[in-house]
Amino acid sequence: MSDYLIRALAYDNQVRAFAVRSTDTVSEAQQRHHTWPIVSAALGRTMTAGVMMGAMLKGNDKLTIKIQGGGPVGTILVDSDVKGHVRGYVTNPHVHFDLNSKGKLDVARVVGTDGMLTVVKDLGLREHFTGQVPIVSGEIGDDFTYYFASSEQVPSAVGVGVLVNPDNSILAAGGFIIQLLPGTSNETIDHIEKRLSTIEPISKLIQKGLTPEQILDEVLGEGQVRVLDKMPISFECQCSKERIENALRSIGKEELEDIIEKEGKAEAQCHFCNEKYQLNKEELISLLPKE
Repeated sequence: MSDYLIRALAYDNQVRAFAVRSTDTVSEAQQRHHTWPIVSAALGRTMTAGVMMGAMLKGNDKLTIKIQGGGPVGTILVDSDVKGHVRGYVTNPHVHFDLNSKGKLDVARVVGTDGMLTVVKDLGLREHFTGQVPIVSGEIGDDFTYYFASSEQVPSAVGVGVLVNPDNSILAAGGFIIQLLPGTSNETIDHIEKRLSTIEPISKLIQKGLTPEQILDEVLGEGQVRVLDKMPISFECQCSKERIENALRSIGKEELEDIIEKEGKAEAQCHFCNEKYQLNKEELISLLPKE
């Protein structure tokens, strides 16, 4: 099964819902950044939430998520767009702790709980929309739930999970976002709250191999969900050699000539995907402004 995301409505259009399988996408990030299990869980959960939030956008809108909780992982940075593309990285990919008291990866400890979750949306306007909330748990899902309620005033439930194999590879990843639309009845709210309190953790649902459709059936109840559309998702970076060349052009003639004279070459590495770009002396000279 390839990674994909579904958008849906439920309870006679009172509820908006998203669910995603992100196993291959998180695997790509793990391989590119060589993250250790606890970091893979933190980054993968953020990317999973991020790609669903990207699906809430329109047109060519994009968003950036930054989590800075004061923990040893440092900053978690994720970009996503409306087309199902997502990318991400962390400051420190190699952090390890023993399992927590529940026998699970101690994501809260690696992320930290003394900091902020920030979402910046590029909606094609002069000013970007920025929402920021304190980190409430460091477990990622709870923090996004709090973000939606506090920053966007949308009552939501966010579940994200990543399972890691003993060899550090990704076994499974996925998640859901449930949002109450204006006018949702108290009966519907009570029913959803009861289901959320009794369903298995999202990681268990993922481990069982449930599809995004089946995850929403578990969360909201079979027969309640009407799927609107489905789209593939993937790890995709916007970096390119052309972008590196444009960045070098922008530093100015004198500085570029200094690099040519002293180094005779240039190398740049993308934070998001770890791709390396090398330019030789002749390529650097071709970037100099023409007289």
